[in-house]
Amino acid sequence: MSMIRDLRAAVRPALRRGDRQSYSYDTTRDRSTAVVDCAVYRDGHRITNRLEPDEALRAARSGEPGDFVWIGLHEPTEEEFSGIAEEYGLHPLAVEDAVHAHQRPKLERYDDSLFTVFKTIHYVEHAQLTATSEVVETGEVMCFTGRDYIITVRHGGQGSLRALRHRMQEDPELLAKGPSSVLHAIADQTVDGYLAVADAVQDDIDEVEIAVFSESTGGGGGADGGSTPGRRRGGDAGRIYQLKREVLEFKRAVSPLMRPMQQLSERPMRLVDAEVQKYFRDVADHLARVNEQVLGFDDLLNSILQANLSQATVAQNEDMRKITSWAAIFAVPTMIAGIYGMNFEYMPELQWKGSYPTVLLVTVSICIAIHRGFKRNGWL
Repeated sequence: MSMIRDLRAAVRPALRRGDRQSYSYDTTRDRSTAVVDCAVYRDGHRITNRLEPDEALRAARSGEPGDFVWIGLHEPTEEEFSGIAEEYGLHPLAVEDAVHAHQRPKLERYDDSLFTVFKTIHYVEHAQLTATSEVVETGEVMCFTGRDYIITVRHGGQGSLRALRHRMQEDPELLAKGPSSVLHAIADQTVDGYLAVADAVQDDIDEVEIAVFSESTGGGGGADGGSTPGRRRGGDAGRIYQLKREVLEFKRAVSPLMRPMQQLSERPMRLVDAEVQKYFRDVADHLARVNEQVLGFDDLLNSILQANLSQATVAQNEDMRKITSWAAIFAVPTMIAGIYGMNFEYMPELQWKGSYPTVLLVTVSICIAIHRGFKRNGWL
């Protein structure tokens, strides 16, 4: 089996639209420490049970060439991380970013380590999209990659690497490539998660688009003359704005990661295995696809929002035309009543026996004629 097939089969989880997975972090671990797991690997096999980080590093460096440590942390405090950072010689600026989180996706190179930040995205299932629906949740995975170690720091309740570690341990050929193979696996899982979320967000956008342009809620007016559709479109605007905010959060996770993936896939790096680096190109290609989708979502939502606002304006104009038409009709009897209410002494019509029914008949005839004219022109 080729290496690319091994990588794809071992790393990528089933993240289809109808079969999404979200792995929670290890709930069996000791809550008094941020360390989820710590192990030493040799030739792709785990050779130790759980060790303390300093013990694991000594074991890796006193063992055979190619041994490395994989430490997994979940939301460590400064005190919990300071000892590990000192033992492994991590750069203080990177350590500060890893502890406080809320970082942009990036890749930073230090003397003997790489610091990589990934934004993880989780799709929030909802029965119906509303103006307050949360569509995506974000987390962070930060990786310190050295010659003989990789340290992963995760923030948030989703995006766990526990299942990924188990899958990689089942394929020692991958782990034998060293820490850079773990970095590739994390990048690949993160980007595959983006693909699954993009498909789900596409469904939400399709739903909003149908709601805006469908006959029942869109143009043309309904049985009530168009005022009800106008109100519905106002509700659609709230949903569109909410979806735009969620897409913007998605965009902030995807777009900044483009350059780090290009660097990992194109520039030779001392800490990245040459064989593994080739397969970062596959991740970069998938990331470019997701980035194009997210940019397309933003443009499409802008168009849908503009169409929604235009439809609301048209509905308001239709309401104003109806109001104006009825005002014109009622102006006729008001004018005639005003004329005969002036009480002039010489008004011949007041002396006619048929003057009252005649005036009423003329008034009604004029009103009917005006109403039919407005109806024929589509104002009523």
